[in-house]
This record gives sequence, C-alpha cells and structure tokens, in this order.
Amino acid sequence: MTPRGATTRPHRTPHGPGGTTDTLLYARPGIIVTVERFTVGRSSWRVAELTHLRTGRGPHDRIAARAVVVTAGMIGGVGLLLGFAGGLHRLTAGAYLILGAVFLVPVLLAVAGDRWRPPAYELWGRRDGTDVLLFTSDDERQFGQVTRALRRAREMHRYGGWENPDTPVDVWRPRR
Repeated sequence: MTPRGATTRPHRTPHGPGGTTDTLLYARPGIIVTVERFTVGRSSWRVAELTHLRTGRGPHDRIAARAVVVTAGMIGGVGLLLGFAGGLHRLTAGAYLILGAVFLVPVLLAVAGDRWRPPAYELWGRRDGTDVLLFTSDDERQFGQVTRALRRAREMHRYGGWENPDTPVDVWRPRR
C-alpha cells in the first residue's frame, strides 16, 4: 500500500524521438490508437503523418433514398397526369387535402429512413496531401471515443509526449 493514497504508475520507456512513449489511448477489436499509430482493421497510419482531421456524416441509406425517389416520381407522374387530363379543376376540397397528404409521403419516407438507418459517422484526415477516410462507424459513442483518442494522440505527439492533462496528479502538501 502506498502512503497517503498516492498512486504508483507503471514505468514506461521512451520509444520514439524526443522521449515520447507509445501509450495506448484506445483499444477495441480492430481499432487501436496509440501516441505513435492509428490502426483500423488492416489499415495503419502514423499519427505524425495525419493532418486536417475532420468529422462528417456519410451518404444516406441507398434503399431509403431509392424509395424516396421512386415514390416522388410516381406521385409527380400522377399529378402531371391529372393536370394534363384536366381533372384538377374537378376535384373537391377533400380530394385536394388527400392529394396534399400523398405528396408528403416522400418526405415522411426520407425522415423515417434517416431515423431507422442514419448516415454513418466518418473521420477524415489528410495524409501526404490527399484526403483519406480514416474511420467510419454507425455507433456515435464509439466514434466519439476513437475521434477523441486520435486527437489526444496528435496533441501528445505534437507537444513531445506530455502527460495527459486528464489524469489526476498527486499534489504536494506540507505536513502540519
């Protein structure tokens, strides 16, 4: 047991230039983020080579997008057919309300598609002057953890391996 609640840290040896350590920041099956490397599946990048990190959302679900396009096309075709056939001036007020509700179907399909199958979260970076898709995930929590770990790795690597400021430090206090 250590005196007065002090914690001991495992000894780490410097690996890289400038005394940086290869500290593990995030590890899950297929994803590893250390101060020196970012590995996803079979792809691996040196953290020092990655710049201009940005996040975004991927494309919408293809099935939902096709359903919206097909439905909108069919409803537009029915509207044009009614317009050219001269049937629009013969419709009652209730028929116009139903027609307006039918025109909302593509919008409702788009909203439902995004709700049930939202676009994936994407992490992009620049390496050797080209934009690279580094990581993508449907899970917002996992995506946030990986993104924060990679940003922390870049900061630690950029500033020469400083200790993580989030870790508690034992403050020296005089004995009374």
